[in-house]
Amino acid sequence: MRRFLLLLLLVFLLSCQALAFGQGTLTPTLPALVTVTPAQVSPSPTLAPLSTKSSPVTPPTPSASPVAPDVPVFTVRLHPDGGLYVGDQVSLEVIAPQEVDLQDNQVQVQVGDHDLGSADFKPYGLVGRLQATLLWAWNTSDLQPGAYTLTFSVKPAGYSWSQTVMLNPQSQVLPPAPLAHWETVASECCRVHYITGTDAARNLAALLETADRQAAMSVEQMGVSLDQPIPVTILPRVLGHGGFTSNEVYVTYLGRDYVGSDFAQVLHHEIIHLLDGRLGGDLRPAILVEGLAVYLTGGHYKPEPLLPRAAALLDLGWYIPLTTLTDDFYTSQHEIGYIEAGALVKYMVATFGWSAYSNFYRDIHPQPNGQQSQAMDAALQAHFGISFHQLEQGFTADLRRQHINPDVFDDVRLTIAFYDTVRRYQLDLDPSAYFLTAWLPDGEQMRQRGIVADYIRHPQGPENHFLEELLVQADSALIDGRYPETEHILALVNANLDAIDMKVFQPYGVTLPVFDLFAVTNP
Repeated sequence: MRRFLLLLLLVFLLSCQALAFGQGTLTPTLPALVTVTPAQVSPSPTLAPLSTKSSPVTPPTPSASPVAPDVPVFTVRLHPDGGLYVGDQVSLEVIAPQEVDLQDNQVQVQVGDHDLGSADFKPYGLVGRLQATLLWAWNTSDLQPGAYTLTFSVKPAGYSWSQTVMLNPQSQVLPPAPLAHWETVASECCRVHYITGTDAARNLAALLETADRQAAMSVEQMGVSLDQPIPVTILPRVLGHGGFTSNEVYVTYLGRDYVGSDFAQVLHHEIIHLLDGRLGGDLRPAILVEGLAVYLTGGHYKPEPLLPRAAALLDLGWYIPLTTLTDDFYTSQHEIGYIEAGALVKYMVATFGWSAYSNFYRDIHPQPNGQQSQAMDAALQAHFGISFHQLEQGFTADLRRQHINPDVFDDVRLTIAFYDTVRRYQLDLDPSAYFLTAWLPDGEQMRQRGIVADYIRHPQGPENHFLEELLVQADSALIDGRYPETEHILALVNANLDAIDMKVFQPYGVTLPVFDLFAVTNP
């Protein structure tokens, strides 16, 4: 009932105002949210993934206005998300147009007469998007609220433009800021960093117990000793699919987690990555890095039968050949790639034994052509006397022998559809969260600088609240096996995203039928 009333309130808000998003004066109008009535949604629509490749295309965002018609359009993102406030230490992403070669160029940024610095255009994120990043370049602590003009100059290309941003009063920033700050606590396994006033702070004792339990399992599985604490940063916002690992582990924990990630499962996965990295190896192909974590945690987002789920991919026609997947792992369809990777590692351990698999995994070396599939082929021949092609033949033969519960097909199909929809939402309305180019500044530097806004703030327009709530409901229905309801909610989310993409605008919004809302929130 609480969620039902929340959705009614959101619909009321939507019916009273036009939707807009952006920063400063960059506020292109978004469409009003639309609904899909029961007559428009078939009882069992097929929600297949659009492609087995994830799209690295830059999502639509407010872009800079060039001062001359021959200047290409650069996308500029300001951080923290959700508007700027006095006191923010502002970072800038200046994203190069795809059609322009800006290698060996740099951008210089000024606000008024004050130079904010310059940055080279470099590959960023898992797909190497070309951008210039100025990290915490603009300290607004001593400024007054109001409009400020940023001027951008790209050299030596010679492009220049300006845009205006609005700096809001600090008194208007939403809780838990401005009082929120970093705290660190030690558990048996970990040094856990969290931000005060967040859900993590309120449930800290339980989270520390979870961390100790997941770390103990990970250490035992990997056969290592924990000679130094595991650094864990708990994120109070969604980034990617809920977890990342670099020099420390980052895991999302919040009440309205629209990606549906289980904290314990994701933490276990990321701890495996950290321990795996400490053990090292000349070349650890991404398919095996991710496959190892999925295998040892017993599933990707949740405990799941890996081999039957991979077998379902074969029957659905969605299986990605291993050579293709190995050489383009992170740009392949995410859920398919992780299911196959986890199932492959499970198959190899069952076939060769853990010790032999581990020796093979730590003894893979780069090849002259740079392809990870060729590196795996060479290591397979050296350790097991088989080619990569022969490994795949054995793997797929084993998949065809699997018994598949009929529900597995629906669950696999809708898991893929759900996360494709999540990523589509992120590209449209929360681009800093999109996993291939997520905004994830170094946690240690943030703690040293006392910066929390980059992790606290996120887009919070009525359209964000509405669609995130629907995604939460879709995830709940999927977990419970309510597959027709999951399909209906995903269709509703995608219909609204279609309207946003088409820039269909109605000044007073479209209220959603109470029947639809009730069906979604109170099945």
